[in-house]
Amino acid sequence: MKTDSPHTPPLTLAAASFAALGSEQRLSVLRTLVRAGPEGLSIGALGDRTGVTGSTLTHHLKLLAATGLVKQERQGRSTICAAVAYDEIQALAHFLMTECCADAQTPCEGHPHG
Repeated sequence: MKTDSPHTPPLTLAAASFAALGSEQRLSVLRTLVRAGPEGLSIGALGDRTGVTGSTLTHHLKLLAATGLVKQERQGRSTICAAVAYDEIQALAHFLMTECCADAQTPCEGHPHG
């Protein structure tokens, strides 16, 4: 049996994170915030870039924040949103790929177990 690396999220954390990303709109919001970098975007700018606005955007941000992928911070009259869990996002990708092709009869090109 394979052991997880220290950077691999536990199964329940990975499931919660993937569930939070289980919406095209939430995935679009997170990708937009990752593109924006650590400075983040105001809610208005995020809505403009993603086409998700109002209470729908608020709902999606709440779910992403609950899993620790996004943070929101008041700056004066604005709320700035930023993707803060770059390591966790990378860990989710690693979680999916860590045992790539481990049980395959045919080697997988370009993958660690291939």
